[in-house]
Amino acid sequence: MPEFERISEHIYMMHAEHDTDRPMLAAVVGHSRTLLIDGGNSSAHAAAFRDYLEKEGVRPPDVMVLTHHHWDHSFGLAEWSLPTIAQKKTAEILRGFAELEWNADTVGRLVAESVISERTKNDMLAEYGGDLTRIRVEEPNIVFERFIDVHLGGLTCEIRYVGGDHAEDSCVVYVKEEGTLFLGDALAQSVYGGPMKYTTGKFLALLDTVFAYGANVLVESHGRPVSREEFYGDVRRYELLARQVLRHGRNPEAVETDLRSELGLAENEALPEDLAEAIGYFMNGLEK
Repeated sequence: MPEFERISEHIYMMHAEHDTDRPMLAAVVGHSRTLLIDGGNSSAHAAAFRDYLEKEGVRPPDVMVLTHHHWDHSFGLAEWSLPTIAQKKTAEILRGFAELEWNADTVGRLVAESVISERTKNDMLAEYGGDLTRIRVEEPNIVFERFIDVHLGGLTCEIRYVGGDHAEDSCVVYVKEEGTLFLGDALAQSVYGGPMKYTTGKFLALLDTVFAYGANVLVESHGRPVSREEFYGDVRRYELLARQVLRHGRNPEAVETDLRSELGLAENEALPEDLAEAIGYFMNGLEK
């Protein structure tokens, strides 16, 4: 069942659901405008959040921003009929998607071309009840390259292109007066176009960008809102890992040995499963 939450006076959320890869959706409500962060992965996903906002008496969204082009964030766009802000690359990719005739053959071809994955195909089938002809893709109509600010009346949302491994068009959204940073999936590993990977330089540069905001609350699209302290405590482990990869290169054993030491793990204590998996992603990122 969908879970909704008002995380501050001005921000309402629909939490992520993992069964069909639904990311979180958020509405930032100012005195004069409401900004919707991401459109959802389908009409049903979008409609569930819209119904919640209506029941809460929230001012309907006036404009939407897409954090990146991936289907789970953008395929619900058509349900909203809103002016939509997107980074230039996001707009270009969705323009191409909008020209496709969506059906099982199209999705199968996209899997074969590594544009999407087999897992994504299965999530699409589950979300759309097995009928991929129901997919409707629209392209955004407000395009930016590096930065754009959206003024909502008493609130300013700073939208910034950051890129990264997960999607080349990734953006973050900072609600300045609330001290809340929406990260989209920017800090996640790549999921398409080959083995999942992290590129050390890209990852560390992204962390520098995120840390520079000094946000009080950080929200990743497939996670829960967390405090600065919680976020830093978690992501610093990945920073340590990335720096060990810089030091040791294609030597995962040395990376793990020094990472275990930095984390203060006992000799017989296993490396946390997420970090053990991430070592493989960073190794993949070193391949030419």
